[in-house]
Amino acid sequence: MKGNIIDGLYAITPDWLDDEHLLETVEAVLAGGVSLLQYRNKRADAATRLRQARALRALTRRFTVPLIINDHLDLAEAISAEGVHLGGNDGNLAVARARLGPTAIIGASCYASIERARAARAAGASYLAFGAVFPSLTKPNAPLAPLTLFAQAAELGLPTVAIGGIDADNIAEVGAAGADAAAVIGSLFLESPAPGVTAATMLGALRAGQALHRGE
Repeated sequence: MKGNIIDGLYAITPDWLDDEHLLETVEAVLAGGVSLLQYRNKRADAATRLRQARALRALTRRFTVPLIINDHLDLAEAISAEGVHLGGNDGNLAVARARLGPTAIIGASCYASIERARAARAAGASYLAFGAVFPSLTKPNAPLAPLTLFAQAAELGLPTVAIGGIDADNIAEVGAAGADAAAVIGSLFLESPAPGVTAATMLGALRAGQALHRGE
């Protein structure tokens, strides 16, 4: 899967309970060039998560963008999402692979640990997420993961995703370090008056950094 769909700007939704606001903003960032969307809502109850995830599923299908569900394997199955993302304490990667099948996208939070990344690959992960790469307002207490991790992780042969505190000013550094994708919450959903424009700007900066990494 390296070099395939785990590439570019990876949007992660905030904890919004307003369906209309969520869908309008997601549509804008998808139009701005986001290549993956993760539905993450720590405040919602089960009924709200199901309703919002179904609505997002219809929207991502229209843009032919994969929808990844954060943590909730049952929800991913219920709406036929393309995959699931699991944190260190959020479920078993091997179980998720067995239940979702060989083509599902299964992401693993590896924090700042190459050892976690190796174990995730062995358990069937599709991509490896490292972070927080910069101080994060979403997770202010998260330990920082050095950008040098992306060079180390290259030997594992799976796509890598950077997360944490990424904005238009530093996203090029993520690409230059070798990350395949950059996951963003705040800069797209919480801080931008024009999320679609911000998405396009951030994607362009990421691509410029990735070109530097390739020596272009």
